[in-house]
Amino acid sequence: MKTNRLGRTTVEVTRLGFGGGPLGGLFAPLDDETAAGALAAAWDGGVRYYDTSPHYGIGHSERRIGEFLRQQPRESFVLSTKVGRLLVPQDVDGKLDPAGFHVPATHYRVRDFTRDGIRRSVEDSLERLGLDRIDVLYLHDAEEFFDDALRDGYPALAELRSEGVVGAIGAGMYDTAMLTTLVQEADVDVVMQSGRYTLLDHSALDTFLPACAERGVSVIAASIFNSGLLAVPRPSEGAHFDYEAATPEVLERATKIADVCESHGVTLPQVAMAFPLRHPAVAGIAVGMRSAEEARRNVESFAVKVPAQVWTDLSAAGLIR
Repeated sequence: MKTNRLGRTTVEVTRLGFGGGPLGGLFAPLDDETAAGALAAAWDGGVRYYDTSPHYGIGHSERRIGEFLRQQPRESFVLSTKVGRLLVPQDVDGKLDPAGFHVPATHYRVRDFTRDGIRRSVEDSLERLGLDRIDVLYLHDAEEFFDDALRDGYPALAELRSEGVVGAIGAGMYDTAMLTTLVQEADVDVVMQSGRYTLLDHSALDTFLPACAERGVSVIAASIFNSGLLAVPRPSEGAHFDYEAATPEVLERATKIADVCESHGVTLPQVAMAFPLRHPAVAGIAVGMRSAEEARRNVESFAVKVPAQVWTDLSAAGLIR
């Protein structure tokens, strides 16, 4: 699988990355065996970039990914995790994690973008992962704490980069305006942008992607299926778009895109995976994978070459910019 370098660093990621959210039990329970199968199938398919976070299942995703990656040569993969939430132990009391992950509520989250908080978060992540280093470190979901993240969090990441603790730094967020500010005002290498450069949402093209191209900052496009609507060949009622029920207008547009895809012998998920990588600032995509079957399907979809006429027809129909 082809790789791309992140910014001006020496860190290279495969163009298809493994998104670790589902391994934390996002939306539905997940057992260790199924999680391990997803990781192994992605590896067999050539995936060598794995992304996780303490937030994903209050540490479950990091532990599962670390257990798998410890079996591989350390120089053969790239690992990213995130900072901004510290995990504090608590009594389970029979409750599940209230943040939408189907795991026992063994910890609660404390938002912390201070230097000490970030360094502690890195230490905790390394312990859960059981690995010697992290390759890429992101400020995570800093929208409501953006001033703190820019003032305190970014310098802490830059310090870790200068010490060689991590190879590349950046942020993982939804808000493209805030990410644009970060790219313009800080010396970051890569940003993980969620859901704003997809077949259905092109808002990242307004200011964010041009700023990244100008500053030489790489982009990892996440949530490229917009919460599932683009993950199936033919969208149907009840599908989710950005974690909410898709409106009739969005469903109609997705169906029109699917029609164009089918007319050229490709599927909606295949085209959705290829779309972000057409922009020169995008180094890769991160796709959540829950099972071996899902991982194999994603790898196979990613390998499909989308005919150039698909983009021409979608553009002519006003379906993509």
